[in-house]
Amino acid sequence: MANTDPSASIHPLHDENEEGKSDYRAPPHNFEAEMALLGAILTNNRSYDRVSEFLRPEHFADSRHGQIFEAAGRLIDHGQIADPVILKNFFEQDGSLDDIGGTEYLSRLAASVVTIINAEDYGRTIHDRHLRRELIDLGGEVVNRAYEVDLKTSALDQIEIAEDGLYQLATKGQYEGGFIGFSSALTSAVKMAEIAYKRDSHVAGVSTGLHDLDSKLGGLHPSDLIILAGRPSMGKTALATNIAFNAARSKRSALAGEEDSEKRNVVAFFSLEMSSEELATRLLSQEAHVPSHQIRRGDIRDEDFVNFASVSQEISQTPLFIDDTPALSVSTLRTRARRLKRQQKSLGLIVVDYIQLLRASLNVRPENRVQEISDITRALKALAKELEVPVLALSQLSRAVEHRDDKRPQLADLRESGSIEQDSDVVMFIYREQYYHERAEPQQKPDESDDKYQEIHAKWRERGEEIHGKAEVYIGKQRHGPIGKIELAFDASLTKFSDLARADHLPEQTY
Repeated sequence: MANTDPSASIHPLHDENEEGKSDYRAPPHNFEAEMALLGAILTNNRSYDRVSEFLRPEHFADSRHGQIFEAAGRLIDHGQIADPVILKNFFEQDGSLDDIGGTEYLSRLAASVVTIINAEDYGRTIHDRHLRRELIDLGGEVVNRAYEVDLKTSALDQIEIAEDGLYQLATKGQYEGGFIGFSSALTSAVKMAEIAYKRDSHVAGVSTGLHDLDSKLGGLHPSDLIILAGRPSMGKTALATNIAFNAARSKRSALAGEEDSEKRNVVAFFSLEMSSEELATRLLSQEAHVPSHQIRRGDIRDEDFVNFASVSQEISQTPLFIDDTPALSVSTLRTRARRLKRQQKSLGLIVVDYIQLLRASLNVRPENRVQEISDITRALKALAKELEVPVLALSQLSRAVEHRDDKRPQLADLRESGSIEQDSDVVMFIYREQYYHERAEPQQKPDESDDKYQEIHAKWRERGEEIHGKAEVYIGKQRHGPIGKIELAFDASLTKFSDLARADHLPEQTY
């Protein structure tokens, strides 16, 4: 007869020290819980349904118990009864009856049941011990990896890998998930509508601080990947900075009366192009109403320093966190976003400037750049869903825009990958006609009369006055709302976007 002591199969030989105490620590396990759960399943197969969602054969410390659990699951899934008699025939056909302890051990398991009511508790205990063993293995991998000096993987990279491993383990240990009843989903939908109704702005998501844009989008919604695309010098970073700053100064999207309703949104800004000092200078420029180029040159009046001190003190507590690490990998970005949410207990918005400067995950080598961008956008969308936070990612456009007479961007202009459009929930384009118009000043032709040239130049100046200080944001895709154009005001000296004051909203002039 095979050995029926489950501990005999996993406890290796070990030496004892001089005091007779063992230096070996057995990995965490609970054989009693494993046997009790299997007994409950063999006694009443409905017990399997209580644990099958989160428990797997590899979670059992005794491999034999894992084999029996897997075999019972197969039988139950096929509508058959899993009891010692049926399992005996199953393992005999498989040729592994002796490996699991024989018929006697199956009968012993069935007799070891305490109560089927506690089957789920047994399963959670088994899963907990599995996670502890995985944690020990992960710790060993971290130690061994640290001893190996690899020039391709720095110590900081190893820390990121370790953090990612810990988070994956934590995620694997969660029991939540599965179906949500329509009643619960409907309650959530009504709650979102109530949030929007109670807000003056009627916005359920994170506010961008721009009224017309909020009206079109309904704010930036959790789990959404929002793409903001444009050609260089259109103001992508400026608009993203404005949105991030406005979001960090606005209240969280919680119902009035809730504990966190008065707290501000925590915003993570990953700036792969500009330094944190440059972004801070821009924000200081906007709030102090002093052109940023004057700040950089030191061309500041004495009274401006007093204004700077006042403004900087006012905005210093804004929960805006900037990471300006260049050539950041998407896995590192994900780890740092998770860490910030864990530290701050909340996260309202993630901004990435910009997609084409991100690298694929560590130890992943895509076949080409298009595949790499596809992997990055999928990872950003997964991050948005995982953390339940909107992700605003900036993207460059292809040069095809420059070869058209009408340089307004289109979805087809998204650079390097169609997956950007596919994976995103919202795609927005920013366009400033003023930028192209200023560079298209008409020059007098050799055979052109002065009067004709002056007429053409006058029309050019007239058009320049019409579009001066204006920008267009075109929503080319939105899963849960309309598409269309929004006009914004743009102050180039302050790199600031704001709502456009329309003529029909201005006060009447008296003469």
